[in-house]
Amino acid sequence: MKKELLLVIVLFFLISLTAITGVYAIGENTKVITISEEKADISGDGIDEVIRLKGVPYQEDDSFLKKIYIEVAGSNGKLYTFPLESGSKASIQLVDLNNDGMKEIFSTVQTGGSGGIVINSLSSLKNFIHTDLPLPEPLEMNTKFLDGYKAEIKLVQTGKTYKFNLRDRMNYYKKLGFYFKGKLNEPAELTVNPYSDLKPVQLDNGKIGLKGLQRVTGIANADTIALVETTWNYDRGHWKLIRTEVKKVKAR
Repeated sequence: MKKELLLVIVLFFLISLTAITGVYAIGENTKVITISEEKADISGDGIDEVIRLKGVPYQEDDSFLKKIYIEVAGSNGKLYTFPLESGSKASIQLVDLNNDGMKEIFSTVQTGGSGGIVINSLSSLKNFIHTDLPLPEPLEMNTKFLDGYKAEIKLVQTGKTYKFNLRDRMNYYKKLGFYFKGKLNEPAELTVNPYSDLKPVQLDNGKIGLKGLQRVTGIANADTIALVETTWNYDRGHWKLIRTEVKKVKAR
């Protein structure tokens, strides 16, 4: 009985060891690619760090990455890793966005969907302390379709209202039964998308801010009605909206 029990224990140990070895083998064989590499002092000690953007692709397809991360080799001999969202066309920029005299890491990752949405992050390593800094939220809007093939967009932050003539897509709306004799079949709102672009820009005051772009769509994702452009400045710990521009998009 003792021999049988000992045999079971040995077999269980061998199976567990095989499973553990398999896990490590998968980890060791994982393909990691370096997307970009930068050198700059982002800690404030006067010595450059090495900042690498890395990713793990799906099998042999390098266009979409299931894992993306920033790896910083600090001048203090330590290695810092900042995970990002999965996606495609990942990139980083080293810019001073919070106006503290030290560059931060601004990252951009495209989600890869048809909506063209981007995911951004802002990280600081000042004094070798990793801090995730806030970014401006997408602009809030109240939207609705109107009778007579029209639409309305109101920006919550500014209170400004914009109206659009949609007769250039009238036949399309009529065909889908969205309008009947110029009247809406039922009340409907437009879709306000998150940022499709958010990038650092130089402001009039010489500082670096951010410029964002949002799409406002109608009855389908391809039915883009307007593009809303916003410009932001980081001031006293908060992002301040300093400019907005709303542009109508012609029907395809």
